[in-house]
Amino acid sequence: MRYDVTVVEATPSTNAMAAEMAHSGAGEGTVVVAEHQTAGRGRLDRVWETPARTAITVSVVFRPEVPPARWPWLPLLVGVAVARTLREASVPAQLKWPNDVLVHDRKIAGILVELVDTPAGPAAIAGVGLNVAMTADEIPLSTATSLVLEGVEVDRTGLLSTLLQVLGATYTGWLADPARLRDAYLDLCVTVPDQPVRADLPNGTAITGTTRTVDESGGLVVATDDGDVTVNAGDVVHLRPLIEG
Repeated sequence: MRYDVTVVEATPSTNAMAAEMAHSGAGEGTVVVAEHQTAGRGRLDRVWETPARTAITVSVVFRPEVPPARWPWLPLLVGVAVARTLREASVPAQLKWPNDVLVHDRKIAGILVELVDTPAGPAAIAGVGLNVAMTADEIPLSTATSLVLEGVEVDRTGLLSTLLQVLGATYTGWLADPARLRDAYLDLCVTVPDQPVRADLPNGTAITGTTRTVDESGGLVVATDDGDVTVNAGDVVHLRPLIEG
């Protein structure tokens, strides 16, 4: 996959910048990288900021020519690519459904994929925020981590280059064989199977149960008291099993 990379010193959101470029005709492989992202956005409209030059903040434009039913796999695909990139650096990355990237049960990267309509047709903007050099004082949550906190020091430019290579290969492989991506995702995902969870759904309700698998559409299948429920969007919390005795 060929990339056209734009690097900026600072921007509120690389996803917003990439979306504007897509609206103006930017093609697949357009990349926006920011040294400092001041108002990044996550799932469920969460806003976050990272100190300058302590993270990889990057967005990529995709225009996959596949049926619409396959597009929901894009967020999971990007998660697989980030986890694979970290594993190449000997970091034991795993995935929490749908695409939180974890190291030792703490979040090291967040991913947001947004669909936008453009004059040239629909596009997906895939944003990644990967904590690289953030210190304990700079990490806003105790549930988060960074490569430095995990004892890994890397060159951000080199790591970004590897990420783009792995992302391109993962994307190309998915276009050719979607089942192969699902297998790769299941190998990396700690949410399935048999994980007690609570899923907070976009409509304000919640379900609890035990995970079964991730289905062909990318949805999380949860066994509840009322039968299997497929979660396609929402926040999933891993629950610790009750210890008897």
